[in-house]
Amino acid sequence: MSIDVGLFAAVAVMIATGVYLLLDRSLTRMLMGIILFGNAINLLLLTLASPPGAPPIIGYFSAGRGADADPLAQALILTAIVITMGLAAFILALAYRSFVINTDDEVDDDPEDAKVLERDGDIASQEPDYDASDDPVTGAPSALGDAFGPDGEPLTPEQMLQARLDAVDTGALPVDTARPAGDGPEAGR
Repeated sequence: MSIDVGLFAAVAVMIATGVYLLLDRSLTRMLMGIILFGNAINLLLLTLASPPGAPPIIGYFSAGRGADADPLAQALILTAIVITMGLAAFILALAYRSFVINTDDEVDDDPEDAKVLERDGDIASQEPDYDASDDPVTGAPSALGDAFGPDGEPLTPEQMLQARLDAVDTGALPVDTARPAGDGPEAGR
């Protein structure tokens, strides 16, 4: 099997161009990038599949081809084409909706993301640690999980049980908080 370096170079250029277009804020360029990237992957699958051969259909043959072509690569490419077209239709719908609302197809910054960027300083130092799963003395993760309260004090076993019940209990089923010693799978042994 001979390797066609020119085809691999074309695939590399198509993938690089597709990724570059995909990272743009314009939905039209994203669409072109996805289509170009999909076509590059299809070409790569076809290139790596097998050497050219006769059609993989009984009764058909090609002059000079001793073996049949690999039908798996062709089936994968057909599936990839359908997936790429579905993704292209979805992005076209997004671009149309964006154009109807904003009269352009640029993806703008999310207002919530802008609010997060406007915050000053370290977020961890501004807000209390409600998930105090670390040991308050050493700062290392604790084997007990959330065994410390919001102020860093260790929880009693009753408080830990109540915290776990509050996290697990949905109210749909009664939770057995106190199990008698003779009850359970080990009781019959």
